Formats: sequence, C-alpha cells, structure tokens
Amino acid sequence: MPEVQEGREEVVNGEIRTMPPNKSPHPEVMCALQVAFLRQLDLAETMFLASTFGLVVTREPLTCRSPDVAVFDRATIVRRHGYYHSAPQLVIEVLSPSESRKEVDEKLRDYESIGVEEVWLISPEAANVEILLLEEGQLRLTGILAEGILKPKHFPTVQINIAEIWPD
Repeated sequence: MPEVQEGREEVVNGEIRTMPPNKSPHPEVMCALQVAFLRQLDLAETMFLASTFGLVVTREPLTCRSPDVAVFDRATIVRRHGYYHSAPQLVIEVLSPSESRKEVDEKLRDYESIGVEEVWLISPEAANVEILLLEEGQLRLTGILAEGILKPKHFPTVQINIAEIWPD
C-alpha cells in the first residue's frame, strides 16, 4: 500500500487515484453527519469512521477505497496492517460535482462486491439522498429522499433529519 503524502488517495485496480481536497459544502455535511451519528450510536458496539481510512475491496489487483463515512458493527471488523478488510454495514458518500456517475457506479460495485448492506449517496447539489440496499448480492436503489428522516437498516436507534445535514 503506498504512503499518502498529501491530499486524499484511493487505489483502484492497482492504480493510485488522487482526489482534490473536499470543498464546501462537503465538510459541513460530513460534520453534521458525524455529530448526528455519534449522538445516537452505542460506540461500545459500533464504530463510526469518517474519510481518511482505507477499506480494502480486493488485494489482486489492489482496490482500496476511502468512503466518506463507514459505520461498522464492531463484531464484524477485520483489520490487517492498519486497513479494514471487512464490509461496513453502512457506507455514506457525499457526492462531489466533479465526480462522474460512472465513478460513483464503480464505487457502488466495489461496495456491493464486499457485501456492504446499505449505501447512502448524499448530493448537496440536488439536495437529496439516494438510499441503496443490498438485495440478492446487488445494491438496489430503494428511495430518493429530499426531506424526512433517514433510518439506517442495521442501526435502528439512529434517525437523521435530512434538513439538518445541509449547511445554513
């Protein structure tokens, strides 16, 4: 695994992809999510990780993603050499205007391949959240919400008001 010097990097099919620093409103959305989740999760049983960590998808060719948010049931976590080698129960990606749908779909296939049960795609531009659930080995879109309450399937004590994740 290459050492990151500056910025954010992922390795996809053995190729290092450097990503620009996140611009507003990305960090504000991330902060709101973190505050909401940490208030509601039992941290003895759950791990909430934001941004700068490696989630190994495949070892040959190496694919290591860095989702914006991953929420794990602690009993399922597998760590090797400082990287996570197990599927989180929930992944959240805050979409960037520079990210193509092809790139997003590629990430979704990677998350699907390791068995991520639920993915939220948060679009600050569209002011909505796409919810995808793993069904029969495939992540399927189950809803697009612009308002209301997000309730992660695996973490029933958590409720996130969509209106509260957008910056003022």
